[in-house]
Amino acid sequence: MDDLIDDPRPGRNEAEFTVSEISGAVKKTLEGTFGRVRVRGEVSKVMRARSGHLYFDIKDDRSVLSCTSWKGQVAGLSVIPEEGMEIVATGKMTSFAASMSKYQLNVDEVQVAGQGALLAMLEKRRAQLAAEGLFEPSAKRAIPYLPDVIGVVTSPQGAVIRDILHRLADRFPRHVLIWPVSVQGKASAGEVARAIRGFDALAPGGATPRPDLLIVARGGGSIEDLWGFNEEVVVRAAADCTIPLISAVGHETDTTLIDHAADRRAPTPTAAAEMAVPVRLDLAAAIRDLATRQARAARGHVTARRQRLTDLARGLPRPDAVLAGPAQRLDTLSERLPVALRGRTARARVAFSRLEGRSTPQAVAARVAERRRTLAALALRLDAGLPRRRTEAQARLDRVASSLLRAGHRLGERPAARLAALRLRTDALTRATARARERLDARLRRLSDVAGGGQRARAQHLAALGRLNETLSHNATLARGFAIVRDGDDMVLTTAAEARASARLEIEFKDGRVALGAPARRKAKPPPPDQGTLL
Repeated sequence: MDDLIDDPRPGRNEAEFTVSEISGAVKKTLEGTFGRVRVRGEVSKVMRARSGHLYFDIKDDRSVLSCTSWKGQVAGLSVIPEEGMEIVATGKMTSFAASMSKYQLNVDEVQVAGQGALLAMLEKRRAQLAAEGLFEPSAKRAIPYLPDVIGVVTSPQGAVIRDILHRLADRFPRHVLIWPVSVQGKASAGEVARAIRGFDALAPGGATPRPDLLIVARGGGSIEDLWGFNEEVVVRAAADCTIPLISAVGHETDTTLIDHAADRRAPTPTAAAEMAVPVRLDLAAAIRDLATRQARAARGHVTARRQRLTDLARGLPRPDAVLAGPAQRLDTLSERLPVALRGRTARARVAFSRLEGRSTPQAVAARVAERRRTLAALALRLDAGLPRRRTEAQARLDRVASSLLRAGHRLGERPAARLAALRLRTDALTRATARARERLDARLRRLSDVAGGGQRARAQHLAALGRLNETLSHNATLARGFAIVRDGDDMVLTTAAEARASARLEIEFKDGRVALGAPARRKAKPPPPDQGTLL
């Protein structure tokens, strides 16, 4: 490098170098002189290449320094530079000869310059994610009242997991799955996001039970310590999770972006465990209280119903009062029923006797014979009248034809044509007469059928009446040895007192009647003589 410094002595010839030699010498001097440096400035012109490399500038009020972070270095950055952010970049100074001999800082670590800058970046990211709807209250899911399986995303070391497990055991022991992650440092954001998505990807009923509730927990710390829970990858994983999620990051005053995306925020990990499950003893006491209230309410309901039934029963009339009227009507009708039955039977017997006298087989046969004779006479008259009517019609037709012929000769018309017309009319009249004959024959057949059917119906009705007469007649009763006693007025006597009071009696047997005189009155027996008393 000393050869490249100008020699103040005049007349000396300088050595010649190629551009690559000069660029290499500059790069070696630059890297050897500065080594690792920390540079503070404002980020501008951030560009992420397809290869995964990150290019950006940091500047102050007078100069601009180009920076690069290779793909492998970007994955290890705790903070991804964003335009307008004030950062402290740590790396090595180097040059890039292929681009106008430009020097740059190869950055492998980025820190935000001051808490104010972190808060500004946090607010900017929060507004951006809120605009996408990741923090909408309508997207929040309800926390299950008593989950069977609880998944916890936290560090397996430290007091956080012990506090959660201890609190769950005190309140209501549940099955707990722990997904160990780093809760601080460069790798924490990616591990927490993968843990949330891993729990969410578990299938229900699989070998590893799917949690009913997730708790993402970490103890307190500075904003830099909690920065992993402000990363976009963690917030999006929490918003996309279909399992209800409780965020318990930091203490009560600490707020991270995952708190906005979670379904519920707990001020501490212990409070998250209290939100996850109820107190078993309190739950048992509440169940006992509800059972007691249910039993008391049931007893009160039954008592009220019983009292209501008693009150309604007082308003009802007594059964004997309700049944007194119908019972009296029943007694009255029972007394009237035998008399009414006897009267109805007597009227029916009289009507039947009249009908019996008019509906004897001889009377029916006589009426049928009379109707048959009438029908035969009508048939004879019809048979005799039809030829006569036809002859009369033919004679009238001939007279009309003759008169027409004479009129035709007088008028000079042709007789043959007129005769042909008359013959046509005669044929039509003959056909009409034949049709009338057929209709008359059909009507005669129908009349005969109706007469025969009526005669059969009347015969059947008469036979039914005869059977009914035999059934209701007293002759069968007389044939069994009974007799009918009548008085002088032909009234039936049914009691001995009526027979004694009648002056004349007539007894009907099955083969006739026998008249008797007034029955001899029995002499009353004298009373027994008085035998006195033994006392």
